[in-house]
Amino acid sequence: MCLKTSNILMKYLLIICFFLFISLSHASSIISANLSLSGNQTIVSKRENFALGFFKAGNSSNYYVGIWYNKVSTTPPTVVWVANRESPIFDIFNSELKILHGNLVLLNESKHQIWSTNVTTNSNSAAAVLQDDGNLVLTDGSNTVDPVWQSFDNPVHTWLPGAKLVYNHKKKKAQRLTSWRSHEDPGVGMFSLEPVPSGNEYISLWNGSQQYWTSGPWNGHIFSSVPEMRLNYIYNFSFVSKENESYFTYSVYDPNIISRFVMDVSGQIQQLSWLDNSKQWNLFWAQPRTQCETYAYCGAFGTCRLTELPFCSCVPGFKPKSENDWNQDVFNSGCVRITNIECGSSNVTLDFFMLKVKSLPLNSSVVVGGGGECRTSCLRDCSCNAYSFVDNKCSVWYGDILNLSEDVNGNAIFVKVSSKDLPRRIHKVKNEVKMGVVVGSVSGVVLIVGLFLLIIYKKNRIFVTKTKMEGLLVSFVYRDLQIATKNFTEKLGGGGFGSVFKGVLRDSSVVAVKKLESVSQGDKQFRSEVSTIGTIQHVNLVRLRGFCAQGSDKLLVYDYMPNGSLSSHIFNENPLNWKTRYEIALGVARGLVYLHEKCRDCIIHCDIKPENILLDADFCPKIADFGLAKLVGRDFSRVLTTMRGTRGYLAPEWLSGVAVTPKADVYSYGMMLFELVYGKRNAEQSENVSTFFPSLVTKVLMVGGDILSVLDSRLKNEASVEEVTKICKVACWCIQDEEDSRPSMSMVEQILEGVLDVNMPPIPHSVMLFLDNTEDIVFFTESSSNGSSENVSNGDP
Repeated sequence: MCLKTSNILMKYLLIICFFLFISLSHASSIISANLSLSGNQTIVSKRENFALGFFKAGNSSNYYVGIWYNKVSTTPPTVVWVANRESPIFDIFNSELKILHGNLVLLNESKHQIWSTNVTTNSNSAAAVLQDDGNLVLTDGSNTVDPVWQSFDNPVHTWLPGAKLVYNHKKKKAQRLTSWRSHEDPGVGMFSLEPVPSGNEYISLWNGSQQYWTSGPWNGHIFSSVPEMRLNYIYNFSFVSKENESYFTYSVYDPNIISRFVMDVSGQIQQLSWLDNSKQWNLFWAQPRTQCETYAYCGAFGTCRLTELPFCSCVPGFKPKSENDWNQDVFNSGCVRITNIECGSSNVTLDFFMLKVKSLPLNSSVVVGGGGECRTSCLRDCSCNAYSFVDNKCSVWYGDILNLSEDVNGNAIFVKVSSKDLPRRIHKVKNEVKMGVVVGSVSGVVLIVGLFLLIIYKKNRIFVTKTKMEGLLVSFVYRDLQIATKNFTEKLGGGGFGSVFKGVLRDSSVVAVKKLESVSQGDKQFRSEVSTIGTIQHVNLVRLRGFCAQGSDKLLVYDYMPNGSLSSHIFNENPLNWKTRYEIALGVARGLVYLHEKCRDCIIHCDIKPENILLDADFCPKIADFGLAKLVGRDFSRVLTTMRGTRGYLAPEWLSGVAVTPKADVYSYGMMLFELVYGKRNAEQSENVSTFFPSLVTKVLMVGGDILSVLDSRLKNEASVEEVTKICKVACWCIQDEEDSRPSMSMVEQILEGVLDVNMPPIPHSVMLFLDNTEDIVFFTESSSNGSSENVSNGDP
């Protein structure tokens, strides 16, 4: 009986041990000499932050060993490190990750070693441990603190908090982050980030050699080319310089925030944090700011254009080299000719496609000759792929042509293609095929067109004019707009650039027609600049419908905004509620982010104020007159040295005559935020008392007083204390005296969205002066008290 009971207990003990072993094989954070990984097995760090195991890359049949976030619910998992990025496996159940001869190795399905830590260790006690910071550490069982190998020293494309990016002065070697080849291929891509030999600066490289971005030197607090770091309250970066090495490392102030720094497949370095509520990664900042700034982003014979999606396209006459890559929005594989050009072949007729680019590609060769000779020389040389004739200099290109960023005002480059693949040639061939049909029916077509025009003429004679589509815009004639606006009789408002009138077009749509004054540029230049701005579309920008350029008459046609300007609501007897005001502040921020960072060329508005924020039927804010400074003529390019804008919203740098940046708009936005909260002009003079609202806000923030005491009294304190405090702090940051101290608009957007926190701002010098002596600062803050737009142009205000 005792023997039978003992056997039963032994069986139960064996079952318990078996399940314990299975449990450990899935939950352990260690790979030891007697524990390996195969199939779907994983090891998980102690606090379950990270997991290590086999993963499948996209829809391919390739598998890799990697580390991913265990608590981030994305499909596929967000991988931060890969062991065998260049040597995939195909059968995970017969492959094995194990300790062998003191190293962590990966054996494929044929039991061939395809990856190893490749170090010398004590083979009897070596073990690999996955730590909670995402670092995979190999130890040899000795008492030394330092591991013999760690994944942090061998980064792939991700830099995790606590890890270092090192330049080894002794070995003259830098650690490098390298992008994946594509979203479905973790192999070594074309883009990388590494420290320079001095150690205190980082550069981004294409193909390991062509530099296209630099962080700028570290000044002890931020990188000079990454001003977003100045108002960074999530990450703490630090630089360490030693005799043998220099390195950067960073940490997260809040340990509960999940964060990563990535060299993306787009060639941008990106800082991201995980938003658990929305289950997505939030982009904190990215450099370069736009994809077209990344060298060879669109690959060979690909062109980049930020005005449409996708950003990349092939030069006409070319097609994507890898349709699969382009379908994944990975374009660096580039393009190839639709019709191959072989040297010595006479079967293909050659021609050139002209492309306007922001800057001509590198690696050109200079040949002697005029424009015609330049073309002939490239046409006869079968290895020549393009030519350009600029400043009486002939340049030709051999091999792949990279980094073509389109710009209608740029230099022309002529790319060689087969004649039959040119758009105009295709059109011509189709016409030749149809010529007989066209000739046979031409009389009927003429008759039909004539009758159609006659009907239109009789139905509405006044609109048989030259109004037509020009690109995305309508090119109106003056007579049409004169009729639509009833001879410019219903005035909506006006400012320094002209008056605005209400109009009704023939399709019954209501528009706002702005009649520009003192605009001197010619029709061709005006059309070119307006057409450029006409491609800029955003929900928080007033849409430009069309324009008129006839002699001295220059007019712009916009969508009509039924709720008028923001100033007409916050400065009158029918105030907007707090929720609407907050949404307006956020919408304007988003519009400015688009102008500053998302357009092909950065656009500085130069005149942000309540009068230039219009509201549609749903009170969605629309920035008006954006880019207008650019339309006022090439003289306005001297905006860097002369002053333009509205008193009360001018940044200090306007007054000092230095070059202005988008931070001038940030200052104006901050001043507008104060008025949005206060419901009055920032600077008021009543009897002998001067009131400057930013100083009132500063006092309340300094002493920790009741923030609702500075709120528009008509709202009766019906507002979120948290939101009012946030907007007041943001406004104070925006009006800092030094440009570098102000946040970017993308950072403001993230703060208002609740993604970032905002600390107490320092007191701006101008506010401090006003606290000491009101008369000293009125010059900087004076606004027109009657609500009209008081503009300042060349000269003193």
